[in-house]
Amino acid sequence: MNVSDDYNGKRILITGGLGMIGSNLANKLVELGARVSILDAMLPLYGGNFFNVEEIKDRISVNVADIRDISALNFLVKEKDIIFNLAAQVSYIDSQTDPLLDLDINCKGHLLLLEACRNYNPDVKIIFSGSRLEYGEIMTKEKVKEDHSLRPKSFYGIHKVVGEFYHLMYHKLHNIRSVAFRIANPYGIRHHMKHSKYGIVNYFIKKAMDGETIEIFGEGNQLRDYIYVEDIVNAMLSAGLAPAADGEVFNLGSGNSIAFYEMAQTVVSVVGKGAIKKIPWPENYKIVEGGDFECDISKTKSVLEYEPTFSLITGIEKTVRFYEKYKNYYW
Repeated sequence: MNVSDDYNGKRILITGGLGMIGSNLANKLVELGARVSILDAMLPLYGGNFFNVEEIKDRISVNVADIRDISALNFLVKEKDIIFNLAAQVSYIDSQTDPLLDLDINCKGHLLLLEACRNYNPDVKIIFSGSRLEYGEIMTKEKVKEDHSLRPKSFYGIHKVVGEFYHLMYHKLHNIRSVAFRIANPYGIRHHMKHSKYGIVNYFIKKAMDGETIEIFGEGNQLRDYIYVEDIVNAMLSAGLAPAADGEVFNLGSGNSIAFYEMAQTVVSVVGKGAIKKIPWPENYKIVEGGDFECDISKTKSVLEYEPTFSLITGIEKTVRFYEKYKNYYW
């Protein structure tokens, strides 16, 4: 879908807007002429980085506030045309040890946002970022479609399902136009590089750039779909304008899964240094492993006119070039 003119003058709010997906959205939206506001709590570990919007900082409004702050939400949702709702607790591993925090941010926070919209801006459209981890254990050898059963194996996955259902319920009960994405494994520029708790491709890139050893759990044969952030942004921008997307759920991936070990090999090859070592599965990771994930994106292609443009190698190449230039802002 061509969105080049349709976002000009649109009033946009991005929650979690200083993270990878949110900041890439903000940069693209400013380029398209939108009036962008960002809400980000800048919580430790979650990837918010003011440098992500350095080039557009004079053309956007940044609000350091929490999605659980109802007063801030009541004010910020007013008069917005579209909200890209990306704020989240982002580590499925941390959700296992602190499920109440995950519940508070990934459920209560989104319910508060939806209530603010119901009370102060019921005509807004909301794009919600969910996760492939909503599916949990994959029970088919076929590519996973949106009607596949949801069997999450982490509190993070459970709460992402709940957040998605909240958005769909507000669409059904209150006619708030909501769209939900279940995103595969995102990676790319403007991603935090400090730890491995989410965004494994970026973490492997950091390890390789530092000349360190990348540790692979088990044989690394599990299939994963890796999607470059620019493809995510393009799909979300299309969803923001497509009436046929309202009330719908979409898989968002590249549509092309590869083995985990092959992804690590690609990183080392592109970076030109680093090594790979196989180690046994840690119990806290093994318990949430859902098996192979191959993403069916036929619905996303059809309804949103979406076509991924980045292969894994081209996405990694672009990511590495970015961090070679801006390493000091992310290490």
